Amino acid sequence: MTTATYKVTGMTCNGCATKVRNQITTVAGVSNVDIELATGHVTVTTDSTVDNAVIVDAIEETGYEAVLV
Repeated sequence: MTTATYKVTGMTCNGCATKVRNQITTVAGVSNVDIELATGHVTVTTDSTVDNAVIVDAIEETGYEAVLV
């Protein structure tokens, strides 16, 4: 398992977080998504190697900006 944390800007409510979580979980290999709304940190755990750019793209598809921290 590997874990990576991303800083997501623009999430302001639980609905935003749910939207981001649902999109990330569609990426093959993702096993868990933990979102800390107050800081904008999204921690993604994967069962296999997943390119960070794929996760960033998934987040950005929901309308938010993301960077690996």
